[in-house]
Amino acid sequence: MHDDRSITEHRLRRVLKERVKPAVHSHAVPLTVERWEAPSEPVPVAEGLAAGYGPCAIGDPWGPAWGTTWFRVTGTVPEDWAGRTVEAVLDLGFDRMMPGFQCEGLVHRADGGEVKALNPYNDWVRVADRAEGGEQVEWYVEAASNPVLVDHAATYEGDLPTSGDQPLYRLARMELTVFETEVWELVQDLEVLYDLMTQLDTADARRYEILRALGAALDALDLADVPGTAAAARGCLARVLAAPANASAHRISAVGHAHIDSAWLWPLRETVRKVSRTASNMVNLMDQHPEFVFAMSQAQQLDWIKTYRPELFERVKKKIADGQFVPVGGMWVESDTNMVGGEAMARQFLYGKKFFLDEFGIETQNVWLPDSFGYTAAMPQIVKLSGSKWFLTQKISWSQINRFPHHTFWWEGIDGTRVFTHFPPVDTYNSDLGGAQLAHAAHNYREKGQGSRSLVPFGWGDGGGGPTREHLARARRQRDLEGSPRVRIERPDAFFEKAHAEYADAPVWAGELYLELHRGTYTSQAKTKQGNRRCESLLREAELWAATAAVRVAGYAYPYEDLERIWKTVLLHQFHDILPGSSIAWVHREARETYAAVREELQGITLAAQQALAGQGTEELVFNCAPHARRGVPAGGAGRPARAGEPVTVEERHGGGHILANGRLLAEIDRRGLIVSVYDLEARRETVAPGAAANLLQIHPDFPNMWDAWDIDAFYRNRVTDLVELDRLEVTGSGPRAATVRVTRSFGRSEAVQQITLRAGAKTVDIVTEVDWHETEKFLKAAFPLDVKAERTASETQFGHVYRATHTNTSWEAAKFEICAHRWIHAEEPGWGVALLNDSTYGHDVTRDVRADGGQTTTVRLSLLRAPRYPDPETDQGSHTLRFSLAPGAGIGDAVREGHALNLPERVVRGAGPVAPLVAVDEDAVVVEAVKLAEDRSGDVIVRLYESSGGRARATLTAYFPVAAAVESDLLERPLAGTAVGVVTPEGRVPLTLRPFQIVTVRLHRA
Repeated sequence: MHDDRSITEHRLRRVLKERVKPAVHSHAVPLTVERWEAPSEPVPVAEGLAAGYGPCAIGDPWGPAWGTTWFRVTGTVPEDWAGRTVEAVLDLGFDRMMPGFQCEGLVHRADGGEVKALNPYNDWVRVADRAEGGEQVEWYVEAASNPVLVDHAATYEGDLPTSGDQPLYRLARMELTVFETEVWELVQDLEVLYDLMTQLDTADARRYEILRALGAALDALDLADVPGTAAAARGCLARVLAAPANASAHRISAVGHAHIDSAWLWPLRETVRKVSRTASNMVNLMDQHPEFVFAMSQAQQLDWIKTYRPELFERVKKKIADGQFVPVGGMWVESDTNMVGGEAMARQFLYGKKFFLDEFGIETQNVWLPDSFGYTAAMPQIVKLSGSKWFLTQKISWSQINRFPHHTFWWEGIDGTRVFTHFPPVDTYNSDLGGAQLAHAAHNYREKGQGSRSLVPFGWGDGGGGPTREHLARARRQRDLEGSPRVRIERPDAFFEKAHAEYADAPVWAGELYLELHRGTYTSQAKTKQGNRRCESLLREAELWAATAAVRVAGYAYPYEDLERIWKTVLLHQFHDILPGSSIAWVHREARETYAAVREELQGITLAAQQALAGQGTEELVFNCAPHARRGVPAGGAGRPARAGEPVTVEERHGGGHILANGRLLAEIDRRGLIVSVYDLEARRETVAPGAAANLLQIHPDFPNMWDAWDIDAFYRNRVTDLVELDRLEVTGSGPRAATVRVTRSFGRSEAVQQITLRAGAKTVDIVTEVDWHETEKFLKAAFPLDVKAERTASETQFGHVYRATHTNTSWEAAKFEICAHRWIHAEEPGWGVALLNDSTYGHDVTRDVRADGGQTTTVRLSLLRAPRYPDPETDQGSHTLRFSLAPGAGIGDAVREGHALNLPERVVRGAGPVAPLVAVDEDAVVVEAVKLAEDRSGDVIVRLYESSGGRARATLTAYFPVAAAVESDLLERPLAGTAVGVVTPEGRVPLTLRPFQIVTVRLHRA
């Protein structure tokens, strides 16, 4: 037989596009349209309904960037349509290729109730299944004119003050139509079969069987009367649609989904509306399709519905109770996991799962993070301690270099905890359930022969929208279809239960899930990252001192509501496009303003608690919030600090520059203002590699291949400029307690002023870098070449640290050319090491070189600032203050202690006398992460701590208040069946036994 595949395929594509799809809505009559432009920000629904509407016509331009236009749409169903299915088509001017990234609408009834949302693939509204002639239609469309910002080009449309005022859209279609059900069903038949056919091998008989059936259907179709002949065409397809799937066909659990970025190319306020629009469509779809299951993560988004759309929230609650609308994830938002602090990650689960429990009586079992940019190795333990047992991600499929070897596996964290994990082989969290994607899932699946199933999240996402009736039609047709995987719509937990049952001995992946892409997110938008770190630290302080005051001071009220509200604000801004710096200017401008307000409020809470504890008096008391004693002031207590060590001396250096010494360190700063020596007097070891200079600012070109704010590509290293030209070098502070050398440099259109300080008794050289940054597409680093032969470095992560090789033996190590660390990174050889500490920097890189003398130089660099142009063309422009410290001779324990000290500065308050700690731990390796009062307002004290060195530890937790019992708890502060906590003694001592990196939450019941 002649090969006529291409002729039939081309014929089908044209007939579908030009004849069949346009015939789905027939007999159109225009609706009457009026409009009202809302001033500036969105208005309440009642105000939109009561506004003064003016004339509007199809083709009229509407909607400046970020504006809201209300359309009033009215009409009458023609008498001769009685008994027919009638829909309105309301096309705001959609581009069908960009759902979620452009204009959207929400349709309201005249009484204010929601009808459904409008987007490019959901532009219809059902009037009636069997209409009555003369029926009146009146709707109000709240239309958002969001600008399209997906072109990866610099644009100022990403913030309200800099966006244009010209209309972005033209009203395209506002009509009442007859919905031709049989034609719509024919469209679904043709599309499913076409997609399936084109995925089959050209030698597969099934492909030709489908081809001949499609040809017969097209022959049966009268193009002049598509509605009248659609049934006959469908009849030609019935046999090939009824053929059952192969016995070994891959099994797909399809889960309705609408990944909605809580902010990205739109501000938070628009996400509030996106969430409502999507949820509105989902509950409507559930009404029509009882088999439909939709999973929604991010408690924050459901809380927005509760706050802003209470009537919709009640509908959502009903669908949750029915089992169709499924909360997943258990986190407040789908957060970044690289940079979020340990306690903040715990609170993501505490407040997320608590919301689901309080509102719906549901405890989520899975963690749903499809789109975050890599996953910390601390996550498995945190997941388990939250009461969850499954983990889902998808983003690892974006890795550029190495293909991840598993799709279903056990993920092992730094402490040894394992969590059953699935990585959908469909390689998208916005599946269309089309043949190409389902075939890819089946072919790509790496567990063949052991496992047989995978999960597919389907629906329009990123900007929201969710599944449509077309998605459900595809799922129905492919439930049991020859040549296709078997598709079943079901809840995520059902998938995980089945996958675990059939593959309980899945392989193990130990350590972080490093994304070989988007490495620039560790650095972009430095002030957002700094705001997050500061607020995390301030929340620790506020809770510690407030809890201490609540237990100790009569009449002091613990600020439960304020702290919960502030925590949720900080957690929201840890969303994976806010904290990573990959959102538009509007988002980061608001984030800076929010962080400033949060800092002010937390400082007020902290000061009030400290004053209550200090009492009336004039003695200067130093409050130490850090988890280790310093200058004689105990951790979590306040008192007068002890005298520092030997006084600091400053002298001129031969050849120019200065030498600072304090009896422990001797630091030399040359005439260029660079640190050329830091000598550890106790260990008699030099820190800086021979012939090298530390604290060397370096600048690189920074123009990645695609994702500007997200990416840095390895080729940036091919060009580097060392900033060694000096404007000024001067000693600005010289006294027995500290000496400071100030270094000023100009480069490009920018200036950097560094203050290098050595303090009495300190084993660190402290550097404050103030940068007035006005570069574009440049990358600023600070280099510290160390005279250390380090085979690996340790980087702090949540509740511990991870080791990464310094070599590039394999492509896996080479791909990690930029890495994330929290407060410190540590390099050592046996017997001696160096820590590099920071107060708000996350991006680092480490390289190694062998010198002519045979020694190895390990260079650790901090990534300070970037200047990408998209999506915020002014990223990081302006003034920044960044603090980092070099700690020679430091072990891991020193790095932990100094990292906390740098991030948790002492505070001085006048009072009557010393303040004893509320709790104390007698083992330095066991770090107290949080002290707070219990969420249930029982007055119990919650202490969260962890083993920080990577070894086993025995410690005693002592409570300096009457304790009736000590109970090990999970992250939701519920009793946990564990063995870490011993029985409390009458003296308030609680013995603890911790494994490496173990997190332990102790609930102390007050006597």
